Amino acid sequence: MSEPSLAIRKFSDLANPTRFLALVATVWPWLAGLTLCLFAVGLYLSFTTVGDYQQGETVRIMYVHVPAAWLSMMCYTVMALSALGTLVWRHPLADVSAKAAAPIGACFTLVALITGSLWGKPMWGTWWVWDARLTSVFVLFLMYLGLIALNRAMDEPTRAAKVSAVLILVGFVNIPIIKFSVEWWNTLHQPASVIRMDGPTISGEFLRPLLVMAVAFTLLFFTLHILAMRNEILRRRIAVLRRHAARSAGGAA
Repeated sequence: MSEPSLAIRKFSDLANPTRFLALVATVWPWLAGLTLCLFAVGLYLSFTTVGDYQQGETVRIMYVHVPAAWLSMMCYTVMALSALGTLVWRHPLADVSAKAAAPIGACFTLVALITGSLWGKPMWGTWWVWDARLTSVFVLFLMYLGLIALNRAMDEPTRAAKVSAVLILVGFVNIPIIKFSVEWWNTLHQPASVIRMDGPTISGEFLRPLLVMAVAFTLLFFTLHILAMRNEILRRRIAVLRRHAARSAGGAA
């Protein structure tokens, strides 16, 4: 068997929930440990760098706000890919992935909104303005809450997975709006200063802790995501066993 086909076969093996649970049991302690190490380094760098000459000590909020904002969009992107897996490829774990990611994405978005307000008050003189970036991120938070409510309201898993997948893909249009809102409209937010075609414009002293914290937040997401997927698989197995037990008890009666 060729190496590409062997790699595809190994990847497809993860569609089996039992194999996926075995992989999670092996990977998550190492992933969690690496996440803690990166957070320790990132927080140390965040608190030992000097304050900005304009923003002062409040610039340190950036090391939490910016990664949380990035992860709020990345998490929804993962959900959109999972939605495609549900509707197009019918991957058995795709719906599990999307459902597990929604609460995590909502938390990252809430952190981004709160830290953005804390950062905006001393910089802009106000906690909140309804500009394009803030409004679109707030809409993203509401979308997460709506998807969580939908998943909990529908009892039939297959139907809930399809409806949720369609709504996720429709809502994905908000992600490029968030990304390019500062370029399409006049907002209080500054343009991108890290991911740019001509390179970052932020000083290296601030860029290093920011990138370390961004990687730490990303690993935190993947750690929480695979653990949430594990819990969702186990929850569904328990639900199936309870239904079988109820049917058996009804038949015996």
